[in-house]
Amino acid sequence: MEKTQAQSTHSSSRRQFLKTSGAAALTGAIASPLAFARKASAAPSSSNTLKVGLIGCGGRGTGAAAQALTTGKDVVLTALGDVFEDRVQRSRKSLSTNEKFGSRVKVSDDTCFVGLDAYQKVIDSDVDVVVLGTPPGFRPQHLKAAIEADKHVFCEKPMATDGPGVRSVLESAAKAKEKGLSLVAGFCWRYDYARRAFYEQIHNGAIGELRAVYATYLTGPVKPMLPPDKRPAGMSDVEWQLRNWYNFVWLSGDGLVEQACHSVDKIAWAFNGVLPVKAVGNGGRQFPNHEGNIFDHIDVFYEFPNGARAFMAQRQIVGCYGENSDYLMGADGIGTIKGWNDPVIKGKKKWRYRGPKASMYQIEHDELFDSIRKGKPMNDGVWMAHSTLMAIMGRMAAYTGQSVTWEQALNSKLKLVPDEVTWDMDFPIRPMARPGRTEFV
Repeated sequence: MEKTQAQSTHSSSRRQFLKTSGAAALTGAIASPLAFARKASAAPSSSNTLKVGLIGCGGRGTGAAAQALTTGKDVVLTALGDVFEDRVQRSRKSLSTNEKFGSRVKVSDDTCFVGLDAYQKVIDSDVDVVVLGTPPGFRPQHLKAAIEADKHVFCEKPMATDGPGVRSVLESAAKAKEKGLSLVAGFCWRYDYARRAFYEQIHNGAIGELRAVYATYLTGPVKPMLPPDKRPAGMSDVEWQLRNWYNFVWLSGDGLVEQACHSVDKIAWAFNGVLPVKAVGNGGRQFPNHEGNIFDHIDVFYEFPNGARAFMAQRQIVGCYGENSDYLMGADGIGTIKGWNDPVIKGKKKWRYRGPKASMYQIEHDELFDSIRKGKPMNDGVWMAHSTLMAIMGRMAAYTGQSVTWEQALNSKLKLVPDEVTWDMDFPIRPMARPGRTEFV
């Protein structure tokens, strides 16, 4: 791999949830009497409540905490952790003042944790469920710590930014399964009723043998990099990069991995767990990004064992055509998902989703907490790691300009995230990749 503004609609919807979270939780998520899983410190307290700790208090993490609280009156939020004090307090205020569940925000000054070790303090604070919402570079470390401490986990996507991170996530997922802990991924489309029905149709042969998938994630920049003259005097390399985390590959993984991973995940879903053999990619940076080192466009071409292909188009540039859709081409028909519209199948079989609708963001939490209450753990670990690696594999191919196999991606020795990050460490910004010159490691 590499040596050397408009936000997506679904991200906006998650933040909007904080304003509209009065919707009732699904009936199955509030079942009583409670049948809790009996797993060491993962077991709920004797008062039949599930205590939640949030790690990563930005918009995504705060929205996930709100959805957790909406699953039932037996859920309380007891701890918050982030590297920055302002984010902790903003999240605390937003959640505690919500008229629907604010009374169940039981976060005290003593359970507001700040700093690079805040994640461990949240985990150690006698919570039952941990919500991981930090930049994904930290996800493998935080997931490992949570599972080792016997916590159920909601794990936002993506799961890592490099090969070693994915390997760590796979190990943690296996341990979660052994311990009977629930582990749910933030790949929210997997929980959408319409898309579940659509992919069931695909897997049952509605379009015949799948020949190709074309997925688009064409949007604007998520968080443009601040110019160097906006960096406060004395701010360390680590703090500067954390404040602008999306623009650094070790923290975000690049736009393909951090944002378009949803589209990559739907490609993986379409192929029903069959892994790609290899990937070739094109990409670069059209507009200057000051000190950031991520591309603003990447196209990836995946090859599967039977010769089928998948094409992933990702771009985050202002003023360009926008689209977030999926086109599946089979021997007997075509399946299409245009943006947020209901899926459609045309060909020998005609089909359109006509079933019930609900917030996929809420469904994933409803199902997580329901699994904990019933003592029937669910585990998204393997497929969530594989979808993450598919995105990383595509980035590797684009950054190096080489053909990258699945095995190469999984076994890559390039470790982007240091084993230990400290505020004052010397951590210069990695140069932007140069296809044809950046070597695979």
